[in-house]
Amino acid sequence: MSDTKVFRIWIKAPADKIWTAITDPEWTAKYAYAAPQFYELKKGGRFYSTATEEMRAYAAAGGFELPETIIDGEVLEAEPPRRLVQTWRMLMDPSTATEPFTTLTYEIEDSGPGVCRVTITHELTGAPAHSAMVSGSPDAGAEGGGGWAWVLSDLKSLLETGKVMTDA
Repeated sequence: MSDTKVFRIWIKAPADKIWTAITDPEWTAKYAYAAPQFYELKKGGRFYSTATEEMRAYAAAGGFELPETIIDGEVLEAEPPRRLVQTWRMLMDPSTATEPFTTLTYEIEDSGPGVCRVTITHELTGAPAHSAMVSGSPDAGAEGGGGWAWVLSDLKSLLETGKVMTDA
């Protein structure tokens, strides 16, 4: 299994709008897993994501409690609106919480008139549970099985149509 996962999608939106959707908690709370993400967009800045009430209820129904911070990390590079590199560690699952930090890179590149290519590269050395989860592996289960492909697809849907994929 490769220690590097690359996910790519083309979005009909300007780079600055995509950047905002990736780094602004008001936007990150709208798509994918709807957990707001908070960035201090400078080298050494803090990154974290918090659980939603829906996530807490789901966890409680399964007999466990989520920590307040469900994902954490550190900003390594922030070059708005083109490149974001950060460390990343999922704390809401015991199998991933004990693994080392991984490295996540977002790249936003112009691809044509009004279209940008968005690439997420996730370096997962020494983190097999993270690797299974972010890949959307069927072994990860429904609660974590969407991975980065799901996140990017939902981001694309929101930016292009104003609706996430689960909207009726």
